[in-house]
Amino acid sequence: MRTGEPLPSVGDVLAALATGMWHWSTATGLVTVDAEAARLLGLPAQPAILTEAQTRARLHPVDWNEITGVVRLAVAEGTLAEVRIRIMDGDGSILRVVRSRSKPSFDPERHAYELIGTLQEVTEPTPGTAAARSAVTGDWRRSREAFLLDAGRALAEARSTAEVLRVAGGLSMPGFSPDGLVVFGVEGDRLTIIGQHGHQPGAMNPFSNMPLTTDYPAAEVARTGRAVYLSSPDEYRDRYPVTWPLARHFGRSSWAFLPLTVAGRTMGAWMAAFTYPVAFTPDERAVLTTVARMLAQALSRAGAAESERELTEGLQRSMLPSLGPEIPGMRVAARYIPTGGGLQVGGDWYDMIPLPSGRFALVIGDVQGHDVRAAGLMGQLRIALRAYASEGHRPDAVLSRASRFLHGITHTSGDEALADLRFATCLYVEADPVAGLLEIARAGHPDPVIRMADGTVLMRPTAGGLPLGIDPDADYPTTRFALEAGETLMLCTDGLIETGGHDMDSGSRRLRAILEDHEGDLESLADALVQAVHGPSSHHTTGPLADRREDDIALLLLCRPGEGCGCGDTVTPRPKVRRTLLSVAQDEPERIAEARQQLRELLHDWTSADQLDSAVLLVSEMVTNVLVHTDTDALLLAEVVGEGSGRRLRVEVFDTGEDLPHRRRPGELASSGRGLMLIELLADAWGVDPRGEGKSIWFELYEPGEPDHPGAFGGAPAPASAPAP
Repeated sequence: MRTGEPLPSVGDVLAALATGMWHWSTATGLVTVDAEAARLLGLPAQPAILTEAQTRARLHPVDWNEITGVVRLAVAEGTLAEVRIRIMDGDGSILRVVRSRSKPSFDPERHAYELIGTLQEVTEPTPGTAAARSAVTGDWRRSREAFLLDAGRALAEARSTAEVLRVAGGLSMPGFSPDGLVVFGVEGDRLTIIGQHGHQPGAMNPFSNMPLTTDYPAAEVARTGRAVYLSSPDEYRDRYPVTWPLARHFGRSSWAFLPLTVAGRTMGAWMAAFTYPVAFTPDERAVLTTVARMLAQALSRAGAAESERELTEGLQRSMLPSLGPEIPGMRVAARYIPTGGGLQVGGDWYDMIPLPSGRFALVIGDVQGHDVRAAGLMGQLRIALRAYASEGHRPDAVLSRASRFLHGITHTSGDEALADLRFATCLYVEADPVAGLLEIARAGHPDPVIRMADGTVLMRPTAGGLPLGIDPDADYPTTRFALEAGETLMLCTDGLIETGGHDMDSGSRRLRAILEDHEGDLESLADALVQAVHGPSSHHTTGPLADRREDDIALLLLCRPGEGCGCGDTVTPRPKVRRTLLSVAQDEPERIAEARQQLRELLHDWTSADQLDSAVLLVSEMVTNVLVHTDTDALLLAEVVGEGSGRRLRVEVFDTGEDLPHRRRPGELASSGRGLMLIELLADAWGVDPRGEGKSIWFELYEPGEPDHPGAFGGAPAPASAPAP
């Protein structure tokens, strides 16, 4: 071509280079190709207009997906889109491989992409060679997909910022692995460093707390949300001369700075630095961009989880009180374990309240639900209970007022509020630390448990009413009994009993075994109870309801120090007496069944089953006689004296009636009058003792093996104190 002659047309030049042109608009769904592009697509060598479906039929399906991804990436970064495409014939065989280079654009009004580019045939490299690994259709693509799957899985499993950074630092990208990584964050108008890998401690300090207006790639990425790729030191120096001296001494050859974007907001930048030159082809950029997106999502999840943990731990600290100063003559231990999933604070709580009388109150409860509303109601209810108790009200009055309070804040006139009614179970104990007297009012909560001085565990039935918040006028009767020296009272929410798929029965048996076998102090007992349901050994004691949802746990232990409780520095020998005390009022005949159950639990290790049945029968007969033949209440006291085999059981029933019992000779059809006859036949010893006000009737049974008694069921004569027939 001579100087001054006109240049050939673009079409002639492209035809001479065996390069075709194509135009694709997603708005119209049409692809326009010239004659050369049509030939490369396996069509007649003449200009044509194709639909997207016709064009897609000529391309390998994997490469079609590659095109759509590269186009979006090029539009986001404002660069060219380059991709290798396998052209397929009608039989599904690869006809040829072409390279497409285009400049795509995006029309936000029509939400459509448009690109004009070229197609040029290339030689497909042999699989397994270096060239093949760098091509989109070679081994490198498969390695990249496997890497992205592994990286996505590892980042998704990270639960904290430190874990995310550790995973990011260990990423080994196929074909091009960075040796230096830095995650930048943004605080206000400054760039911060969240974490880094591949640098000496303190080496990145000059880049920390850098203003976003600084001429530095990460600052620019954080400002604009657009990636920056620097393939050589010269390019870095030319584009960022101000900060190049800071980066020069690291000895890197290429850098990629990518935005960390979540929900359209750029939260920082990620730097990947390489010691060797990297061209940052579209495929390499696609990998880096995908990793940056996964890293941003992982950091966002980890930050949200850490904020939630900090919030819930703060809520827990503010809502659950400390136990305060030591109580003279008693020891207290408490635990709160949140549920394993979701919000780490729920509706369970405990409290210890000093009272104006010099006594103190222990409170444990559970608001229905495991959400923010349950936690909020729990805080309000705990404050209300503390206020009512501090005014000096008795246990029944405290719970009555608390029920009215909770009913008032949960029952409103709106239909929406009625769909979210809540109630709470609660157990309130007023304790006298000097005498060990406990007064208990219960609102739908599990009964307390007593661990006696010799290790025997009894569930202590107590009178109760409806859960708080259901009936504003509900009554809550009070149960009184004494905590003896060496005994421990356990109060807990149902989460401690039912965690691990247990119901109330199987869960109670599991806890009973822990209470009976433990020989440490009160704090170690609390730890042992929690470990039994949440510790490494808990999977050995799963219950029958494996799909039951886990619940919060609140636990309170109250001990009256003495021999056998383990509260001292050493474990002292257990005493030889265990006892239980139970009152049965005239209007509470149903508590006779509780008396029978109490006695069975007291004698859980008695060697003679026949004697156990006899004792239960006699207790039922004696308490019933008091309720039927007097107008007073009955008080049952049962004691087991001794240890090992050959123990002695003594049972006394007290009443304030003046008339002494006497033997009668009932006829065959009589329905009563056989009480003393049964006692005389079944007891080893028995008697009736007058008191200052009222009387007591008692009997004794001797466990087989004791040398000092005439033998069980030996027909022992009535003692002198027994009334004559």
